[in-house]
Amino acid sequence: MFRGRFLHTMDTKGRVSIPSGFRVEIQRRSQNDPILASQGSHLALFPADEWEKKEETLLGLSEFDTDAQDLQRIMVGEASDSPLDAQGRILVPTLMRKEAELASKVLVIGVLNRIELWNPERYEEKKRMTSLRYEEINRNVDPNRQQPGD
Repeated sequence: MFRGRFLHTMDTKGRVSIPSGFRVEIQRRSQNDPILASQGSHLALFPADEWEKKEETLLGLSEFDTDAQDLQRIMVGEASDSPLDAQGRILVPTLMRKEAELASKVLVIGVLNRIELWNPERYEEKKRMTSLRYEEINRNVDPNRQQPGD
């Protein structure tokens, strides 16, 4: 599993270093290259085994459902193999950098089964908005969870 956050620098070629503990976990889980995918406001790097699970889920969606087709197109059509170089960096394609508004500073965050790459300002805004709704989100995600004070 991936956890923690790190502020890294992206070079002018679009390469960003993946934290060493994350690299070890990626390599432990699969011999295949990780997959970099757009998630709208940020990018996500999936170990190959996790990406295969995502693809299986996407394959199970109805081919007649236009929302499913759109999701498949965005998730798979815009994803790319992202091998780690000898220095433990990945190359973020130009279009992905632009869409996620990544520049010289990149926040690299471990989120259980994936690694997220964020523009630091975008992440802080997302975190602030999430914090305002934290208790509501907790109830929605796990409605059976007993709330403090219940």
